[in-house]
Amino acid sequence: MSEPVLRIENLKTCFMTSKGEVPAVDGVDLALYPGEVVGLVGESGCGKSITSLSVLRLVPSPPGKIVEGAIYLKGRDLVPLKEKEMCRIRGKTISMIFQEPMTSLNPLFTIGQQLMETLRLHERISRKEAMRKAVSLLADVGISRPDKVISQYPHELSGGMRQRVMIAMAISCNPEVLIADEPTTALDVTIQAQILDLLRARNKKHGTAVLMITHDLGVVAEMCDRVAVMYAGKVVEQGTVRDIFSRPQHPYTQGLIRSVPRLADSRDRLYSIPGQVPVMSSQMKGCRFASRCSYVMGICTEQLPELTERSTGHYSRCWLEELPREDAI
Repeated sequence: MSEPVLRIENLKTCFMTSKGEVPAVDGVDLALYPGEVVGLVGESGCGKSITSLSVLRLVPSPPGKIVEGAIYLKGRDLVPLKEKEMCRIRGKTISMIFQEPMTSLNPLFTIGQQLMETLRLHERISRKEAMRKAVSLLADVGISRPDKVISQYPHELSGGMRQRVMIAMAISCNPEVLIADEPTTALDVTIQAQILDLLRARNKKHGTAVLMITHDLGVVAEMCDRVAVMYAGKVVEQGTVRDIFSRPQHPYTQGLIRSVPRLADSRDRLYSIPGQVPVMSSQMKGCRFASRCSYVMGICTEQLPELTERSTGHYSRCWLEELPREDAI
């Protein structure tokens, strides 16, 4: 296998609060290879978005700070870089589709002005050439009448069109890594399918490596090659899509899959994982999922299990060597 284009090693991002240092991301390891799509899944509050913002060095500081670890982009560690150096990398080599386009797009500037800013920052082209390329990008992401949309403001566009604009901005300089943070949130199913088709086409045509952050397991099954499951700031399971869905090795992953509604399900109530994600603290010990786990043992509350390889390329952070067969998905 080729070298990963993006490699995260022991990443720890903390927020300084009145109660002390709170770890939002705590020792995450992840690799992304050229041309593959990796899903990062988990409930809200598990640290998915903070992981992506850490990669781009966009965590607000203060109060946030990367306190440990390394983020290698094509072999170069991004953590020690100055902001000026990061500005040359963001949008050019690595880019991101943010979760909410209405708050990510500047309401004071037209769509064309915002697209052209990215193009002219990273490519030595004239204003006229940047405008021509901006129109072409809008057409590429399926926006009709791009020559008109280019002069409109974000509030004049629908949610689906704003999301397409965000994708156009993210791919404008042909990045090698694309991070998509909940790219289909709050969109109707037809628009969701169109957005996913755009990302898939980009991945296949240009070999762009995609980190897909989502809580939608349907999106993961359709889009991803590998999956990393996050819980309370840590990766608790990682493997191929086939392994994760057919042989989940962590109780949390089992719970997520069981929570997906099925047409053939005859139960009166949908399954939900009991309890909620714990409040993060530097004093946490043991398995983060212990308070919600059906298989909890004494050791679970005392010691944190390591991320262990259960089969080739399939890792799980659990004290159980194998989940009970009767609860297999």
